[in-house]
Amino acid sequence: MIDTEYSFASQIQEGIPEILPKKKDYDPLVNHAPKRKEILTDDEKKLAIKNALRYFDKSLHAELIQEFKEELETYGRIYMCRLRPDYPMYARPIDAYPAKSRHAAAIMLMIMNNLDPKVAQHPHELITYGGNGAVFQNWAQYRLTMKYLSEMNDEQTLVMYSGHPLGLFPSHKNAPRVVVTNGMMIPNYSKQDDWEKFNALGVTQYGQMTAGSYMYIGPQGIVHGTTITVLNGFRKINKNPNGNIFVTSGLGGMSGAQPKAGNIAGCITVCAEVNPKAIETRHSQGWVDEVIANLDELVTRIKKAQKEKETVSIAYHGNIVDVWEKFDVENIKIDLGSDQTSLHNPWAGGYYPVGITFEEAQRLMAEDAKTFKEKVRGSLRRHAKAINRHTQKGTYFFDYGNAFLLEASRAGADVMAKNNIDFKYPSYVQDIMGPMCFDFGFGPFRWVCASGNPEDLKKTDAIACDILEEMKKNAPEEIQQQLQDNIQWIKAAQKNKLVVGSQARILYADAEGRIKIAAAFNKAIAENKIGFVILGRDHHDVSGTDSPFRETSNIYDGSRFTADMAIHNVIGDSFRGASWVSIHNGGGVGWGEVINGGFGMVLDGTKEADKRLQSMLFWDVNNGIARRSWARNQEAVFAIKRAMEIEPNLKVTLPHFVDEDLLK
Repeated sequence: MIDTEYSFASQIQEGIPEILPKKKDYDPLVNHAPKRKEILTDDEKKLAIKNALRYFDKSLHAELIQEFKEELETYGRIYMCRLRPDYPMYARPIDAYPAKSRHAAAIMLMIMNNLDPKVAQHPHELITYGGNGAVFQNWAQYRLTMKYLSEMNDEQTLVMYSGHPLGLFPSHKNAPRVVVTNGMMIPNYSKQDDWEKFNALGVTQYGQMTAGSYMYIGPQGIVHGTTITVLNGFRKINKNPNGNIFVTSGLGGMSGAQPKAGNIAGCITVCAEVNPKAIETRHSQGWVDEVIANLDELVTRIKKAQKEKETVSIAYHGNIVDVWEKFDVENIKIDLGSDQTSLHNPWAGGYYPVGITFEEAQRLMAEDAKTFKEKVRGSLRRHAKAINRHTQKGTYFFDYGNAFLLEASRAGADVMAKNNIDFKYPSYVQDIMGPMCFDFGFGPFRWVCASGNPEDLKKTDAIACDILEEMKKNAPEEIQQQLQDNIQWIKAAQKNKLVVGSQARILYADAEGRIKIAAAFNKAIAENKIGFVILGRDHHDVSGTDSPFRETSNIYDGSRFTADMAIHNVIGDSFRGASWVSIHNGGGVGWGEVINGGFGMVLDGTKEADKRLQSMLFWDVNNGIARRSWARNQEAVFAIKRAMEIEPNLKVTLPHFVDEDLLK
C-alpha cells in the first residue's frame, strides 16, 4: 500500500480492522525469531487461543481459531501475523502522526522506531533486541495502542500491561501520558520457563530494557557505553588501544555495536557471530569493516593488523569458542576479552553452542530442548576453559553484563573465585562503569529529534558540546576524564555515522550536564531553531536499574539483590514530569535477575517543560547516587555531597565509615 499521509493516518486511527486483511506470507529475507519451545499443555493452548481472540469480534473467531492454532504450533507464539501493517515501519516526523496530543505523537514515533526493520532484531515478531526483547506480544496490541495514542488528549493516561493496552484513563496534564509495565511477575514465578509459559499464553512479555519502553535508538545506544568501556579497559591495563586486540561475540541487537565502538576506540576488534543475517546487517550498515569465515584467514589478517597497528573491526562468521581456541594455539595475544551474546536467554537463541551448525541448533532448540541445553552447557564450559588459558597469558577478561559468567557457572564451568561465591572475572560495571561513571552520576542520557531532520541533530550535537566544554572549565578533577571522553565522542558523532533509524544521539552525562543540555534544547525549541526533542536514557544507568550482576554489581553492602531503587526511580519520575514511564522485570541479564525502569520526556519549548526537566532529571540521577553513597561507594559520596551543595533542598543520609581494624 502507498504510504500517503491519508492512508497512513487512517490505518493508525482504524486500530483493529473490522474486516480482516489478507494473510501475510512468511518473508525468508527477514531476520526471524527462532521457534519457541513447546511448553503449553493442550488445555493451556486452548487458553492461549481464547486469550488472543479477545481482541476480535465473535464473528471473526471461527476464521481465526485455526490460524492462531497454526501460529502457536509453528512459532510457539501467536503473533497475529496477518495484522502486521502494510505501511513501511519507520520513525516518521512527529507531524506525520494523527494525534490530539503532541506527547502521544512522540510516543508513536518512538514505538515505530523500535519496530523499524533497520533497528529491530526480529521485526515481524515485534522483537527489538536481545532475542526476546519485545515492544508488543502481537500485532493486535500494536494496532490498538496506536489507535489509543491517536485519540488521547493531555488529560488521559494510557496504561500498558506487558504489551496489552489496558485503556485510556482520566488523569491530568502533568501526569505521564503512558505508564508501561513489562513482565512484573510474582517473584516465585520469574524462572526462565515461566517466561516461556506465560508469554505463550499471551499474558506477559519480556520488555528487555529499552525495547518495551519505546526508547531503543538502534545499536548507537550501546556504542557509546562500549566505547567508554573499551577505552577504560585499555587504560586499566596501561595499553594504547592502537594495534591491540579486543575479542568478543554477538552482532545482533545491541551487541552489534561492539565493532563500531572498537573502531572509535582505535583497536583491532574481532567479533564472532553465527547468524549470517546479523552479520550482513551490521556489515551493510558499516558497523563492521570486514567479514571472514575461515579461521586460518582470520589469524593471517589479525597478524597483519597487529604488525601495521591498524584500527579495524572484523566479523568472524562462526562460533566464538573456535576463535578463543584458535588464537590460543596460534599464540595470538588477546588484550581485552568479553562476550555479548544474549545469555540472559540461553535456551531460546541467545547463545549458540560450538560444534553444530546454526540451522541444527535452531532445530534442536525447538524439537529437542534437553539436548540443546546440554550442548549449550558443554559449550560454555569449553568457552570458559579457553578464556582461562588466555587470561593466564595476560588477557584482561570482563563479563559484559549479559549473564555469561552466571550461566557458565550454572553449567559447571571454571569461572568461580577461590571463595566459591564470587566470579574470578569482574563485571565491567564492577571494574569500569560503576566506579568511573555510575557512582559519579554519569550515564546514558539520550535524545531524539522529533522532526526527523538531520540538521536538528547537528544543532543539538553542537549545543551539547558547547555545554560540556563550558562545564569542563570549572569541573572538579574527579570528573574531568568523563567530560573529556564525552566531548570527544560528541565532536566525532557525525563523522562516525551512528544514526540507525530515528535522528537520535546518546551521551554520558551527570545530572548537571543533563539538565543544562535539556534546558538549552528547550530554549532552542522556544526560539524555533529546532523542532521538538524527546529525552530519555538507557535503563542501564545510575539509578533506573537494580541488577546484582550488572548495574549494581559494585554495591558491596549486601543490598545488591534488593530492587527498591528502580521502583523509587519510576515512581519519582512519574510525578516529576515524565511524558511516559516504564518498569520491567528482566533486562540484559535475564528474566527474574533484574528490575529496571526508564522514562521518556518531550521537550516542546514551553516553560512547563523547563520546570519538568529541572525537577525530573535531578531526581532521576541523584536517587541512584544517594543509594550508591549509602553503600559506602567513595565516588558516590563525593557526588552526592556535591549535589547537596548545588541544591539546598537536597538532604541525603550519609554513611559513617568503620575503621576496618576494629573488625579484626
